[in-house]
Amino acid sequence: MDFNDLERRMNGAVSVLKSELAGLRTGRASISLLEPITVEVYGAAMPLNQVATISVPESRMLSVQVWDRSNVQAVDRAIRESSLGLNPIVEGELLRIPIPELNAERRQELVKVAHKYAEQAKIAVRHVRRDGMDTLKKEEKDGMGEDESHGVADRIQALTDGHVREIDEMLSQKEAEITQV
Repeated sequence: MDFNDLERRMNGAVSVLKSELAGLRTGRASISLLEPITVEVYGAAMPLNQVATISVPESRMLSVQVWDRSNVQAVDRAIRESSLGLNPIVEGELLRIPIPELNAERRQELVKVAHKYAEQAKIAVRHVRRDGMDTLKKEEKDGMGEDESHGVADRIQALTDGHVREIDEMLSQKEAEITQV
């Protein structure tokens, strides 16, 4: 049983959550805000930063310089359809994205998005746990002792519980940051 691999994969789920939560805005413009957005271009879904340059010209404005003029509409659509509630202004190949003030309703929407990200991370951690338990069952069939099997199962569960606790802590911190006026 390779606990290092299980822990590495669980840590991967936590780090993905960390970057997704960093992308949730709290009122100021940030390049990481647009990182989770993927754009349908050239018949594939590509990250926004691979089809455009993102910059922060001022504290409440993002600008997206699309490299290929034919992708401007796709980038505009992807930003509008994201759960971020942003409305880009198209100026040729440049999209200006004003960051609106957060009202109470918008804060609640962002909290819901944060919960969704956290739930996805928990699901990923549980999938890693399931893979570990499946491997354990195979090893049990191959002759591992029952006591050893229970010990390994407990270690896998403890690893899972620790990572889920970490995800919950990250979520509560982000929730407090979003709801703070």
